[in-house]
Amino acid sequence: MLTGLALIVAIGAQNAFVLRQGVRREHIGVVVAVCMAGDAALILGGTAGIGALVTRFPEALEVLRWGGAAYLAWFAVRSFISALRPSALAQGTPRSKGSVVASTVALTFLNPHVYLDTVVLLGSLANQQGPDLRWVFAGGAVAGSIAWFSALGYGARALSGVLGNPRTWRFLDLGIGIVMLGLAVKLVLH
Repeated sequence: MLTGLALIVAIGAQNAFVLRQGVRREHIGVVVAVCMAGDAALILGGTAGIGALVTRFPEALEVLRWGGAAYLAWFAVRSFISALRPSALAQGTPRSKGSVVASTVALTFLNPHVYLDTVVLLGSLANQQGPDLRWVFAGGAVAGSIAWFSALGYGARALSGVLGNPRTWRFLDLGIGIVMLGLAVKLVLH
């Protein structure tokens, strides 16, 4: 559980999006569920041996790297524009559930680091525990993911009143834009 938490707690595109949606109080249940399900599938897939497949075909990670960088850059621009538009700061235009799900899925699966962290690293660590304990290790990593995304999403929702003023939104959107742009540049340069 601690190993899983250590890998997912760092603020990244997915966590920034969960935080933003929690503060907006917009479809947070589905956002948290998609993030938890995505992590669980990747961790369990890595434990089942998909990590060996990913290391055999690094081209797949290369495609994800460029697609992820493009998506993160686009998301950064949207965040910067939102930070400049005071009318959209307090609540913004509500997004459809489908749009939010699509963004959550993209932020979850277009990041090549998620494959390295969950499939390759956690999958390898799980398999080092032996045939009997590898699923226990994987279960702990999945439990860490569930705890993190629940706390982040619903914690942000609980603090939305405090975080809901336009000035806070401006800084939140600006910070998210900077994080997204930084991650996009990091993906391109990596």
